[in-house]
Amino acid sequence: MNEAIMNAIQDDYPEEFAWCYGCGRLNKEGHHFRTRWDGEKTVTLYKPDPAHKAIPGFVYGGLIASLIDCHGTGSASLALHRKNGFEPGSGEEPPRFVTASLHMDFLKPTPEGVVLKAIGTVEEIHPKKFKVAVQVFADETLCATGEVKAVVMPESFSK
Repeated sequence: MNEAIMNAIQDDYPEEFAWCYGCGRLNKEGHHFRTRWDGEKTVTLYKPDPAHKAIPGFVYGGLIASLIDCHGTGSASLALHRKNGFEPGSGEEPPRFVTASLHMDFLKPTPEGVVLKAIGTVEEIHPKKFKVAVQVFADETLCATGEVKAVVMPESFSK
């Protein structure tokens, strides 16, 4: 279901930082989460594979955590990129973020076989640190919520 997201921030990450298991476009084994703007909110759509099952009929919670995590860092990247005057596809390299903290709550079991929709609300809390509130829906059902605190990737990560 990743193809429904056009102009994803992950498309613009440089190759050296495009290997994340959750959102890295170059990781053949990964999920390939893709995050874009939807007005002032961010959105990621993803249809879990049958292998992402916890028990028959329900999605594994670790996948939900990964979705919230990557959606949060992608949302932070979108926000700072926009603050810097750019949008995905502009040709400018976006800032890359890493997770400083991740908190999540499972509200309802997440059913298999449906597209999951992560919606993010971004709040800047420091010039290099953002807080993203994330809601994960399966169809119209709110299944999980989370909060990601994301920081600009330290330069030491590129060595």
